[in-house]
Amino acid sequence: MATWLRWTVLAAVTLLITLVLQAVGVPSAALFAGLGAATVLALLGLGPRTVSRLAVGGAQAVIGVVIGLLARPDTLAAVASQWLPVLLVSLGTLAASMGAGLLLGVQRGVSPLTGMLALTAGGASGLTAIARDIGGDERIVSVIQYLRVGLVTATMPVVAAVVFGASHVGSGGSEEGTAPWYVGLALVAVCSLAAWPAEKLKVPAGALLGPMVVAIVLSVAGLTFGGSAPDLLVDVAYAVIGWQAGVRFTREAVRTVLRVLPLATALILLIMGVCAALGLLLSAVAGVSPLEGYLATNPGGIYAVLATAISAGGDVTFVVAVQVVRVILMLLVAPALARLARR
Repeated sequence: MATWLRWTVLAAVTLLITLVLQAVGVPSAALFAGLGAATVLALLGLGPRTVSRLAVGGAQAVIGVVIGLLARPDTLAAVASQWLPVLLVSLGTLAASMGAGLLLGVQRGVSPLTGMLALTAGGASGLTAIARDIGGDERIVSVIQYLRVGLVTATMPVVAAVVFGASHVGSGGSEEGTAPWYVGLALVAVCSLAAWPAEKLKVPAGALLGPMVVAIVLSVAGLTFGGSAPDLLVDVAYAVIGWQAGVRFTREAVRTVLRVLPLATALILLIMGVCAALGLLLSAVAGVSPLEGYLATNPGGIYAVLATAISAGGDVTFVVAVQVVRVILMLLVAPALARLARR
């Protein structure tokens, strides 16, 4: 099959699956769709052989900007007075998830480095995007990262209601930029310029971390002019990251993933339990409710946590602030620790 036809089929199937997943409210639908479509076509011998490094680098830059723009001044101000316990709890989450990742590395076909990246609780899309760059197997990382997000998202409302007595008092949603799409596009372009010097300086995962740091600085300084990454651009970036992992799937890789899923699931449940305990500790130290502590340290998707916090009537700003600090910390620290572990 001609290369252009392979790409056409992959793009069409990805678009169709994305629309279906978005209709049922799946987070990061385009990444799931891209991963699934590319995997199936690769196993059938109908998919592209590889995704260009330039496209992957651009997708990483976009995701870095999306994460960086979460660091708003009002959000970070919410944890300013409690920065030490928030930092210690975030480091505790990092230690627990990376320790679980090393345990996952005992499985045949999974390196300790891949295990660490697969179970690190922070920025699933970001870690999937950079896994290959720092020596991990992005196929295993992508599947297990989104298994974690799926398990946490599915159980969080139940735990919040049954264990912490949360009740529905409002509706949730994610905050969007207020400026026109072209302002957001220009903002992404400016931040993405940092990818080149970051890679030249050999910063781990520089294509993602460089733009992310610039986006954090601009967001905290109030210089984003209400811009946010356009939804279509973000969806394309997610799809490219999914494709990057999916096109490399083989039957042996599928067997490896299926073999590690039982242990991975058990370790994810263990991480969820440890994070819940850290949330109760944060609640006692920071003077927030146990529900807010649980949501703040929950190792799942930040927008799912945000929706639950709003719905339950909790201190949304504090919860999101701790989540943002954790995600940024994970993405800044994990590549360096992973590279050290590989050595």
